[in-house]
Amino acid sequence: MPYHEIFVGLGVFAASVVFVLEARRRGAFNEQSLVAVTGALVGGAIGMRLAGWLETLALEDLWLYGSRSILGGLTGAYVGVLIAKKVIGYRERTGDLFAPAVALGMAVGRIGCHLTEAPGRPTDLPWGVHAPPSTPECPGCLTGQAMHPSFVYEIIFQLVAFAVLVWARKRLTQPGELFTLYLAGYAAFRFLVEFTRANETVWLDLTRPQWFLIPGLLLLGLRVGYGWRRGHYDPLFQRKVMT
Repeated sequence: MPYHEIFVGLGVFAASVVFVLEARRRGAFNEQSLVAVTGALVGGAIGMRLAGWLETLALEDLWLYGSRSILGGLTGAYVGVLIAKKVIGYRERTGDLFAPAVALGMAVGRIGCHLTEAPGRPTDLPWGVHAPPSTPECPGCLTGQAMHPSFVYEIIFQLVAFAVLVWARKRLTQPGELFTLYLAGYAAFRFLVEFTRANETVWLDLTRPQWFLIPGLLLLGLRVGYGWRRGHYDPLFQRKVMT
């Protein structure tokens, strides 16, 4: 069974349903928002392929490896939305519509990763998992080592993020801030969880995704700091805005 592809498809479906419901709730379900979704899907698919291919730079591997790069997919989806909105001249912000949808879609899609990919680095923790010896690129699986269930960590994070975003969406009135907080939270989480993943380290004991995330974390940190100083997140903490 192609579990990875099945759960990625289910994740896309779940994200689409949440997006439509959120767009209708906000009164933003229209042709323009559907074009933005199309841009996200096309850009995400291209981004996943290209990011995975960059690991090998072999043209014949473009189809084989490209579908497993989540960070590449998110980057491609973001660029795809920007391009789609530019083409149709749509200037409304759509990030807040995508935030809960992406979180739930990622949680579902990561189930496929957990079932088919190397779980993580070896661990002595009691919740370490064992994967079948047939798991690709997993030396620890061949020796029967217990490994971090790194994808389970991410599933839990995304489900918690989804719940928090649903709670916060009515409190944050500044457009774009819900999406900003989700991106910042996921970037920070992904950087940390990489220390439990089975990805190859390339320099200073950091993996390629971590090096990819570092500039983004700096920019997102500045962006969140800007929003904090402007009082955009005050409703989340019931802080009084200084005048």
